[in-house]
Amino acid sequence: MNNIKKIIVIGLGSMGKRRLRHLKSMNESFEIIGCDSNKERCKQVETDFAIKTINELNDNILKECDCAFVSTSPLSHASIITKALNNDCNVFTELNLVSDGYEENIELANEKKKVLFLSSTSLYKKELIYIIDKVKELKEPVNYLYHFGQYLPDWHPWENYKDFFVENKRSNGCREIMAIEFPWLTEAFGKITKFNAISSKNTSLNIGYPDNYLLILEHENGNKGCFSLDLMTRKATKKLEIFGEHLYITWNGTPESLCYYDFENKKDVNINTGNSFHELNYAKHVVEEAYRDEIIEFFNAVRNNTKPRYSFVKDFEILKIIDKIEGISK
Repeated sequence: MNNIKKIIVIGLGSMGKRRLRHLKSMNESFEIIGCDSNKERCKQVETDFAIKTINELNDNILKECDCAFVSTSPLSHASIITKALNNDCNVFTELNLVSDGYEENIELANEKKKVLFLSSTSLYKKELIYIIDKVKELKEPVNYLYHFGQYLPDWHPWENYKDFFVENKRSNGCREIMAIEFPWLTEAFGKITKFNAISSKNTSLNIGYPDNYLLILEHENGNKGCFSLDLMTRKATKKLEIFGEHLYITWNGTPESLCYYDFENKKDVNINTGNSFHELNYAKHVVEEAYRDEIIEFFNAVRNNTKPRYSFVKDFEILKIIDKIEGISK
């Protein structure tokens, strides 16, 4: 079993602070260091979290750490992951959105015998775990309708949307939605085998990419879905309907909204998946337990060599599909 004593969180924006909150609340005797090039951000984190921070990532600091959490903008991840692995750190990284360095870092992690863990928070949501299990148990094809939309300026209301990574076409907002949702959709309904895609720009947002997509997805085992995703819905929305001969489930993105239809008694039944909590300034579908649970799974992988439910190998295939969707819908 590998002990975890010292952790570095690289990138102290909204996700880095979220990881810090959970790490500090886990009642572990971790020594935590924060790293960010923004000096004002570092000062605020030192005050809020009572940890030491640095402005520049260096080999000497990484050599002292057992684990590195990479919470910077996605396009910077590859080089930071390589640097951390070369200094014998286990790595937890947020969504990468691009496959830069994937093959090299997978090989490097294997060579160094270190955990290379990729966040896929949706796979840890209790409602989606319930849905995945029910669809798999059914063993017959179903269809689904899914709408995920939120107005881009509302994603980070504390800053201008031009000032974070969604401004870049390679790490754009619609691409991020697909990268968030495809892992659980493929876990529930199977590998995507065919798709049709339509996209356009319907808003006045100052972005150089489509702000909405309509997707028709065909999965293994005959499952099919209509997935609408956008950056223009003024009310943050997640609406899912799954229907088949022996299954009807609805979910509006929050724990309390999960329902199945009781065919015998002709009524909707709410499914209680447990307590949940949210941070201020985030939409109701952003449930904090899932972020905590994936950190716990990362630590289990480091300490006990357990296999995480998601991986760079799986994500590599998801990103290839997203590349094709963006290419065909232009």
